[in-house]
Amino acid sequence: MAVDIGIDLGTANIIITVAGKGIVLNEPSVVAYDRKKKAVVAVGTEAYKMIGRTPEYIVAVRPLKDGVISDNDMTQAMIKEFINIVNNGVMTRPRVVLCVPSSVTDVERRAVVEAALSAGARKVFLIEEPIAALIGAGVDISKPNGTMVVDIGGGTSDVAIVSFNGIVQSRSVKMAGNKFDAAIVRMVTQKYKILIGEKTAEKAKMELANVFNPTGEKKMTIRGRNLLKGLPESLEITDLDIYEALHDNAMEIVEQIKLVLESTPPELVGDILSSGILLTGGGAMLGGLPELITDIVGAPCFMAENPIECVARGVDAAFSMSNDLLDGFEQVQLYGFH
Repeated sequence: MAVDIGIDLGTANIIITVAGKGIVLNEPSVVAYDRKKKAVVAVGTEAYKMIGRTPEYIVAVRPLKDGVISDNDMTQAMIKEFINIVNNGVMTRPRVVLCVPSSVTDVERRAVVEAALSAGARKVFLIEEPIAALIGAGVDISKPNGTMVVDIGGGTSDVAIVSFNGIVQSRSVKMAGNKFDAAIVRMVTQKYKILIGEKTAEKAKMELANVFNPTGEKKMTIRGRNLLKGLPESLEITDLDIYEALHDNAMEIVEQIKLVLESTPPELVGDILSSGILLTGGGAMLGGLPELITDIVGAPCFMAENPIECVARGVDAAFSMSNDLLDGFEQVQLYGFH
C-alpha cells in the first residue's frame, strides 16, 4: 500500500508526517557522513550530537542552508534515510508533499523535487511555507479575508498575506533562528573575548531572549574558550546581552512585515488590523517578538499554538486539500518525472 508522506524540510529541523497518523518524526536536519567508508553514519538527533565532536574523517553537516539545499548528495541521503525510518525499512514509493520558502527559485525547487525523487518518491508536490503554516495553525484561508503570517524557521523568515487560498503579497528574508544563534556567538566573542559553540548560543537564546523590554535580571552561565588565553572559561550573561545581540536581527523581520504591508491593498490591511499577525515556526518563540511587532506595526501579533509544528501539520492536511489550494498547488510541480 502506497503511503502519503509530508516533509517540512527545514534548515534546522526536518518534520515528517504520514497521512492518517500525523507527525511521526521531528529531528534536526543534520547528517553525519563517513568519508573513509563513503557511507552515512547517522541522521537527525544522533548526527546532531556529533557536531563539533567527530574525528576528521566523519563530517556532521547541515545540508540545508537558508531554507534551500546547499549540499545535494547529503540532502538526498538524509531524506532517503528518514523516509526509510518512517516506512520501517519497507520499500514503498510514497507520494510526497514538500514544503518550500515562498521566494524559492525554479532551480531550487527542482533540487528539492529531485532529492525527494531520488529518495524513492513516486510523485512530488510542493507547497509554499506561508500557506502550509496557516493551514497548520487552523486558519481558514479560503475566505476573502486577509490573513498575515510570519513564519520564522531556522534559515528563512517568510512574511505573507493570504486571501482566497492564495498569496497576495510575500517576502522572504534569510534572517531566522540560525542567524540569531550566530549573532549571539559573535556578540560573546567581541564583548567578552570568549568563543562559544552554536549549541550554547541556542540555549542562551531560548532561556534569555527578550527583544522588547529586557530587565537585566535573567542570567545564565555559559562556558567557552577564552580567545586571549586559549583556555576554558565560564561567564555569566544576562538578557541585556542577548538583547544587544538580537535586536537588529529582530528589527530586520519587523522591516519585512512593514514592506509587505506597504504593498498590500488597503482592504486587506484593514482585515489584518482586526485579525492580527500570526507568528509560526521555531523563531516565533523568541522572547518579546510579538510585543515588538505589535508596538512598531500597530496590529495585534500573537504566536500560533505549537508554532514549530504548524508547517508540518499544514503539509499533512494539504493532501486532502490539493484541489482547493491555489498558490501552493496552483502549478503542482510535477516536472514530468514519473
